[in-house]
Amino acid sequence: MRRTLARLQHHSNAFVRIVEVAPRDGLQNEKKIPSTETKTSLIDRLVATGLQTVEVTSFVSPKWVPAMADNEAILKHCNQTHGGTTVDFPVLTPNAKGMQKALELGAKEVAIFAASSDGFAKKNTNCTVDESFERFEEVLKLARNAGHPVKVRGYLSTVIGCPYDGPTEPARVAELAQRLIDLGCYEVSLGDTIGVGTPGTIEMMLDQVMRRVPAEMLAIHAHDTYGQGVANVMKAVDMGVRVVDASVAGLGGCPYAKGATGNVATEDVVYALHGSGYDTGVNLDLLAETGEWISKELGRPNGSRAGRAIWTKNQAKI
Repeated sequence: MRRTLARLQHHSNAFVRIVEVAPRDGLQNEKKIPSTETKTSLIDRLVATGLQTVEVTSFVSPKWVPAMADNEAILKHCNQTHGGTTVDFPVLTPNAKGMQKALELGAKEVAIFAASSDGFAKKNTNCTVDESFERFEEVLKLARNAGHPVKVRGYLSTVIGCPYDGPTEPARVAELAQRLIDLGCYEVSLGDTIGVGTPGTIEMMLDQVMRRVPAEMLAIHAHDTYGQGVANVMKAVDMGVRVVDASVAGLGGCPYAKGATGNVATEDVVYALHGSGYDTGVNLDLLAETGEWISKELGRPNGSRAGRAIWTKNQAKI
C-alpha cells in the first residue's frame, strides 16, 4: 500500500497533454456525415472540458474524405469563437495544396501524415513512404514562409503493424520519426493504426525510437481494436511520453485500415491517468457528458467504458 501511494505521489506533479482527435480523426469515417453545427458544438464542448489541443478538421479532397468538406467553416468557427484562448486547433494538411488553404484561413498548427510501411502509404496517400517525405518538404517550406508562426506536427502510422505489410520493425519507426523531426516537426505522434500493439511491443518500439528522438518530442496514438489501447498508452507514459492522442467516446478508426476500430477513448485515458497520479487539466465529468452527447447525436453506442460509467453514476445523482 505504501509503495502504491509513493508511486502516485511521484506522479502527482506530472502533466500529460491530451490531443483530442474526435472532430477530425473521430468523425472522418462516419457513414452518416455529421452536420457542421454538430461538429462545432462538439468542438465547443471539448474546449469547455479543459482540453488544450483539439484537432478539428483536415484539408483533403472531399472526394476522398467527404466528411471533411466543411473544413473552411470549421476552422473559421474555431478562430472566431476561441481565437482569444490558449487552445490549439491543429488541422491535417497532407500536401502543399491543403497547407496553402489552411494557411490562408489562419491555421497556426498543422499536421502531416506519414506511414511506416509502403503498403499503407500507397493505400492512404497513393505514394511510397519516400515519395511522401518529398511532399512534406513543400508543406514545411510553406510553414516556414507563412508570415506567422506555424507549428507542424508529424503523424507516423502503422508503428506496430500494417494491414498490408505485416509487423513493422522498430528500427524503421525510429528512422522515420527522426526524419520527421529533421524536416521541422516539433512533435511526432506514433500511431498503432490497426491496434495490434501490446505493452510489450509498444515498449520495444519506443526503446528504439527514444534512442533517436527524445521522449518530450513524442506522442502516443493508440487504437483499441484488441482492447489494449489504455494499457499501451500507460506503458508509453511510464516510459516518459507526455502527450497522448485520444478520441472522446472512442470515435474513429481509419478508412484505409479495414477492421481497425476506434481510437482509444479520451475518457478511458483520462480516468487511467488521473487514477495513476497524473494531471491532464481535463474535467472528467464534462468529458463523459460530451461523449454521451456525441454518441447520441451520431446514433451509435458510446465506446468509452469509463465515460458510460461516469455518466450513469452522475445521472443517478440528479
